Amino acid sequence: MHPEIQRLMVADHIATLRHDARRPPRTSPVVRDAESHIELRMCRVGDNEALTDLAALNERALPAGSFVVALVDGRLVAAQSVDGGTVLADPFARTAHLRRLLDLRAAQIRGPHGHATLRRLVRRSAAA
Repeated sequence: MHPEIQRLMVADHIATLRHDARRPPRTSPVVRDAESHIELRMCRVGDNEALTDLAALNERALPAGSFVVALVDGRLVAAQSVDGGTVLADPFARTAHLRRLLDLRAAQIRGPHGHATLRRLVRRSAAA
C-alpha cells in the first residue's frame, strides 16, 4: 500500500475514534416496573407446592428447613433457607435484587449468633 494512502487511512481512523470518544456512551434503557408489589416473609404451609415447583425449576429437590420467600405480585419467585445455604429462584424472572434482600432478611432472622431460634421463627411466622 502506498505510504500516503496508508497515512490518510490512519488519520481518518484516528478522527473517527476521537469523534466517537466525545459522544456519550450508549446505555440500554432500564426497565423498571414501579407497579410491582414485593413481599418478603417466612414460608407457610400453603407455600409448599410453590417451593417444590421452584426447586424443580432449579433442577434440585426441595431441602428441608424454613425459608424466607419473595413474592412479586403474589407469585413466589425466590426463596432462601433461613440458615443461609440454599437459594431457589425462578430462572424466568428477574430475581437478582430479590436475592440480596432475601440474604439480608435471612441474616436478620438468624440473629447475631448465626442461628435462628425456634421461638423467634414462630413469633415472626405468627405475626405474618
